[in-house]
Amino acid sequence: MNRISVCVIFLSLFLFLHSTSSKVDDETRDSLLSFLDELSNGATQPGFTLGWTTLSDPCEKQWGGITCDSQKTSVTGLFLNKQTLSGTLHVATLCNVKSVAASLTSLDLNDNSIGGEISADIQNCQQLTRLNVSRNRLSGNLPDSLAMLINLRRLDISYNDFSGKLPELSLISGLTDFLAQNNQLTGEIPKFNFSHFDTFNVSNNNFHGQIQNANGNVSASSFLGNPGLCGYPLPNNCSTTSSSSTATAGDNSHSRGTSSNKILIYSGYGILALICLVLLISRICSKRKKKNDKKADDAPEKNKVASVDESMDSKYSASSTDFKGGFSKSQCSVTFSAESNANMTSSSLVVLSSPVVNGLNFEELLKAPAEMLGRGKHGSLYKVIIDYGATLVVKRIKDWTISTNDFKLRMQRLDQAKHPNVLSALAFYSSRQEKLLVYEYQYNGSLFKLIHGNQGGKAFGWTSRLSCAATIADTLAFMHEDLQKDGIVHGNLKSSNILLNKNMEPCISEYGLMKINDLDNILPGKVSASSSASTTFKADIYGFGVILLELLTGKLVQHNGVDLTSWVHSVVREEWTAEVFDKSLYSEGASEERMVNLLQVAIKCVNRSPEARPSMKQVATMINTIKEDEDKSTFFDV
Repeated sequence: MNRISVCVIFLSLFLFLHSTSSKVDDETRDSLLSFLDELSNGATQPGFTLGWTTLSDPCEKQWGGITCDSQKTSVTGLFLNKQTLSGTLHVATLCNVKSVAASLTSLDLNDNSIGGEISADIQNCQQLTRLNVSRNRLSGNLPDSLAMLINLRRLDISYNDFSGKLPELSLISGLTDFLAQNNQLTGEIPKFNFSHFDTFNVSNNNFHGQIQNANGNVSASSFLGNPGLCGYPLPNNCSTTSSSSTATAGDNSHSRGTSSNKILIYSGYGILALICLVLLISRICSKRKKKNDKKADDAPEKNKVASVDESMDSKYSASSTDFKGGFSKSQCSVTFSAESNANMTSSSLVVLSSPVVNGLNFEELLKAPAEMLGRGKHGSLYKVIIDYGATLVVKRIKDWTISTNDFKLRMQRLDQAKHPNVLSALAFYSSRQEKLLVYEYQYNGSLFKLIHGNQGGKAFGWTSRLSCAATIADTLAFMHEDLQKDGIVHGNLKSSNILLNKNMEPCISEYGLMKINDLDNILPGKVSASSSASTTFKADIYGFGVILLELLTGKLVQHNGVDLTSWVHSVVREEWTAEVFDKSLYSEGASEERMVNLLQVAIKCVNRSPEARPSMKQVATMINTIKEDEDKSTFFDV
């Protein structure tokens, strides 16, 4: 009897172990195999290559292209990109299986030759946060049910042959990345809140109508190749067209008559308002001119040359005490003017290697209409539009006692140290009293605005922030290494001096324009003209550390008298590190481990002792290591 009991126990244990050896249920495994079979057009090679078989468990045996939850009981991601698949997409095979639909968060079929359509069954995969079917041969209309994927954050359907109208994807509040370029999509673009997007591109389609609610987060390149589109940020404005009617000819005639009367009435009002506005502006400008003339009489030795900072976004940085002297934006357009000066000849503007300002002379620059952007402790800023339509930014550096020859050598040396992510001067002018620099105007604002100007940084996700940090670090490391022997540092590195180029990539502005003795006033761990070159370069590393803290916390450098670096140190000392990070980063599922690693780099950079700070090359290496870890993680990491 005892022998029978022992056998029963062993048999039960064997059956139990056998039943638990396969954690993923058969239904899930079968649906995955069927899905791959359809994608591969019945070919068996992809399945064998990826290790998918009916006799193995997807999670336990780690099928290629599969990610699972920590318990290895559910499939969370399916990554079949670049697998030379040429079959048909049938999302129902996955999404109509409850066990799959309840856990699948990422589906990546990028860069294959898959045909077919995205069916309405996609709505059953409610947990999807990332869907990438780009670079395939998919066609047909996109199903309206796409808009029901409320958890979707990234949607990439680019480089296919989709047609018809876009679903109301604006209903997906958490969508931060939408790529649909190079398709045959038509109709109007939904009224997205573009401030929520990290990336957005609908170029090369057949969209028409006016772009709604676009702002600095999207550039013209996101909409190019749609002849019927108009409005900002595209250069073609939407023309006002007369309304048409399907009524009778008599009704049409009556409507035209009524419309004509209204147009005449409103035109009259408009002209009257315009006359009043012109008189008001003329009066204001006249008063300002008299005031300026009076100042000129009191100080005739001072040149009245208006000039501009390359940082077009300084009006935003002023709000964070970046400009200690403050500024007021000009109320009317002004023109560059200068008193007669024998030294200001047409050849006095030194043009560096740039076709943008080729042939521009100093007199033309003085006469160009300009709009004041800001005035700070170290100079004034203007946006300038020259005769042939180019938009420039000119910066005036005041009270810098560097000789004209030394300044010229410095500008030429900076021009030699070219880097694609450093905004280079196009031209410069130097006299004993004034230094002017000319730059190309950047339309996409600054990093400061991107972090602080969009509802607490919600539109600026963790991956983008980390990539931005890595780019700035690499760029600064390059400049430090190239200019080490010259001792030329940035000296005033801050988020408002990181501009965004046409590709929304960070671009360092104002490099090398800070006088060494001014660094004492802006950074702890004093540096001076007598400091060693290596110590002087450490001032830039402190500034970069502050930028990292802004990226991680989403907070201003100074707010209500509280210093960001001091606040971060106090929170970390109290072992409340998690409280440091921007809450929006948590909501998008950013890796806390990698955020903590980046925070540790930032803390090293803002060490009050310059000697204790790492070199910029070391900083770049540390950040790129973090970025590599991020890239190695799931491509659609939640």
